[in-house]
Amino acid sequence: MHRWLGLILAAQVLLWMTSGVVMSWFPIGKVRGETAAAIEAPLSLAATSYFPPGGVAAAFPGATEIRLKTWLGRTVYSVKGEAGAALFDAETGERLTPLPEALAKKVAAADFRGEGDLKRLVLMNNPPAEYRGPTPVWRADFTDADKTRLYISPQTGEVAARRNRVWRLYDFFWMLHIMDYDERENFNNPLIRAFALTGFLFALSGVFLVVTRIAGGRYKADIVRPKPAPRPSGGG
Repeated sequence: MHRWLGLILAAQVLLWMTSGVVMSWFPIGKVRGETAAAIEAPLSLAATSYFPPGGVAAAFPGATEIRLKTWLGRTVYSVKGEAGAALFDAETGERLTPLPEALAKKVAAADFRGEGDLKRLVLMNNPPAEYRGPTPVWRADFTDADKTRLYISPQTGEVAARRNRVWRLYDFFWMLHIMDYDERENFNNPLIRAFALTGFLFALSGVFLVVTRIAGGRYKADIVRPKPAPRPSGGG
């Protein structure tokens, strides 16, 4: 049993170790694209006037949360509710979302601080698997060496995901590590549970073998007495 369990585990243990080395090699900020992202400015409450929050709630039925934030250098209301999310200008009450292409470009340009330019912006209903969020979504492609892509929510006006070459490599080995070959998010999938249980049984069977062999005297040390040195031969 111990030998067969070891044979089953060997390949996956190698993948676990390899993926662990690769994932520990890259700083997580680089993986997430944060090293090329702008830092959001703190909220300034120095505006001369604000549109009444009640008017925003009336324009967005079912609103459960309304908060002030800075966005593209202006103060806005970020609204969330049963119908999703939206942005409103905090001074005029104008609804700013869903984002048109011009504003989506501004969000992409404001967020990206890497070396490269915006190459393409497209609204996608079926984005690639590297993006795992609500759709439709704006995708902004940049010309930097890391091949950065920003996914921008038309509803919230925020960057929902940052992807780059390092992230894609990391994500591949993360998939191997957690053994979720579909969505790459479920750390408690049946496959990894089965291999974890197999590993536990492998270790348990190894301990059992050692204990039984020690009890049976298999590993008892033999005392080897040194042989006497031969007498020198010689005459008379």
